[in-house]
Amino acid sequence: MYGPFFGEFMGTLVLILLGDGAVANILLKKSKGENSRWMVIATAWGMAVVAGIFTAIAFGSPGAHINPAIALTVAVLSGDSSKVGLFRTAQIRGGFAGASLVWLVYLHHRKVTPDSEAKLAVFCTHPLSSAFPPTCSAKLLPPPASSLLASVSGAPAVSTTGLPIGLGPWLWGVLVWGLGLGLGGPTGYAINPARDFGPRVAHAMLYGEDCGFPCVHLCPLW
Repeated sequence: MYGPFFGEFMGTLVLILLGDGAVANILLKKSKGENSRWMVIATAWGMAVVAGIFTAIAFGSPGAHINPAIALTVAVLSGDSSKVGLFRTAQIRGGFAGASLVWLVYLHHRKVTPDSEAKLAVFCTHPLSSAFPPTCSAKLLPPPASSLLASVSGAPAVSTTGLPIGLGPWLWGVLVWGLGLGLGGPTGYAINPARDFGPRVAHAMLYGEDCGFPCVHLCPLW
């Protein structure tokens, strides 16, 4: 049962469960973390990345990409694209499964939350105020943020003798934490297609509400 596909699936599931779970805890009504600030969300996503990487490794994916952008970058740098499609499928499914678990955990809190934008923001990058249209931010933010994340994946180790075992996932977590604090203000930080698309589909299917992607509602598979 263990292997790269299952490892990427489980790693992305844990990433979304903890990351989206933290957002739900803060945005939805009557939760313990209601009205906490962005520092909590950015920190939670950093820790979710750490947990997701360790989980992916434990379940059979030593590369622990848990992000289609990282899988593509590794494929370009290595010249081997044979696993890109496999990993992307596993990651999107893992994102959907993780978001479904968040839906289950916070089901009652959603029912008492009237703000539809806040409920959508749990599952994808989305502005929390209609006073600032997301069009410009949504177009400008992903390329530099994703490029920074991808460039680090191909950078040489910070030590000539390599990193100590177990340190790498923590460095990734710190990077994602920093990206969130620095670039996440307008809509969140869109740096992982599986994190955004899989939960959007879950939002549309489980809630029957607009997720921002018309194709999700039109697809006969749903």
